[in-house]
Amino acid sequence: MHNALPKLALPLLLGLTLVPAKAGLHAVDQTTFTEANGFFAAWYQDTHGRALDLCLSKALSTRVPGSFMCNLLPTPGVFDETRPIVFPGNFPDEAFWFTGDAAITDPATGVDLIYVSALEAAFSGDAPAAGDQISFARIRIRVTVPAAGTYTVTHPYGVEVFDVDAPGTRAINLTRDIGIGAPGDFTGALKGDIGPFLRSLNGPYVETDPATGLPATFIGDPNILEEVTGSPFGTNFVRLEGPNGLRAETRLFAISGKLSQVQLPTPLIVERATYSRGGANGVAQQDYFTQAPPAPATVTWTDTAGISGAMQGNANGAWYGQSASSPTGSGSVSFIADNAAAVPGSTATTQSAPLVDLVTISRAEYSLGTGQLTVDASSSDESGQPVLTLEGLGTLVAGHLQLPLNGIPPATVHVLSANGGSDTEEVRILP
Repeated sequence: MHNALPKLALPLLLGLTLVPAKAGLHAVDQTTFTEANGFFAAWYQDTHGRALDLCLSKALSTRVPGSFMCNLLPTPGVFDETRPIVFPGNFPDEAFWFTGDAAITDPATGVDLIYVSALEAAFSGDAPAAGDQISFARIRIRVTVPAAGTYTVTHPYGVEVFDVDAPGTRAINLTRDIGIGAPGDFTGALKGDIGPFLRSLNGPYVETDPATGLPATFIGDPNILEEVTGSPFGTNFVRLEGPNGLRAETRLFAISGKLSQVQLPTPLIVERATYSRGGANGVAQQDYFTQAPPAPATVTWTDTAGISGAMQGNANGAWYGQSASSPTGSGSVSFIADNAAAVPGSTATTQSAPLVDLVTISRAEYSLGTGQLTVDASSSDESGQPVLTLEGLGTLVAGHLQLPLNGIPPATVHVLSANGGSDTEEVRILP
């Protein structure tokens, strides 16, 4: 499966699955399983708002004439790319929503590295068959190295460390596939390492789809090597570091991915909306944290007093905002994320979150000798002094609770505020 580089010398609010903030993929189609796409999910959307269709187009590259813009890999007796794609009689046994591949070859050091990142469609029984469709997010690293020792590979989706005892061909051989579940369930890949999608700095590319005669837009051309952007860590390269000062790097990738025409909501996940007031200076403030696509997307907030403002974001899609309004009881904050400037046709997303105080557990200890559990906690609402409760055990007085326990100590404690905040802490065990 996808072992090396390709040849080189209406807003849809239903039918999708969402994942938590830190993942690189945001949603997957849950409804458009058609014969034309082999009954796979039609698209995946990343946290930057770009959705990629399963890349089955036979659009040709105008940079490398005669070469497909999608990675359509022929398999004798299974798939002939020169014939019409028909499921299951002439359908790829592996196809892709996304691929981002790189290679390093250095005869002087003996290093030969292949890097593969992909969001792949395949079949549990290998050959195309109804009811066998699976998907997964893949990272593959294969390296021939000249000497034993510790090697570090930094790539767009992470850092891998390898201890090599026996150098030589493919001494480093990692394949990590995440998401393979029951056939027909395409949600597992959302938890993989892929995403946001890498894309060419020179793209996007528009080519004509011969099946429709209409233009199709691609985030890269898999037939050429180009610099990219999109790494969630800003590491838009593959770098190998090893013994004796060995260092080799490439910033050139072969990228494939067909931008979907479907109109999707802008990804928006509210991570936190908290307030504080009182204390030494008596100042009140509200603090907001969200995940959304990076600029040119915009994220705005409207606080509990009805005042609005703009959040500030970074290149990884983390956004922060602050209001000086005094909080109102049981109020909520609303957020609007709009990514139409980067992804035309995407729709703005509005979400609300309750404004709560910030609870901090400063002490959670259990003495084996006395059988006493001691918990200290505080609320950011120093003016209101909301009631704090140790879940299942009792109310804190002036931020403190000590009580005897019968039985084994708890692994964690959970303190809740009457104003909505909470905190969980692991219990320190004392003699």
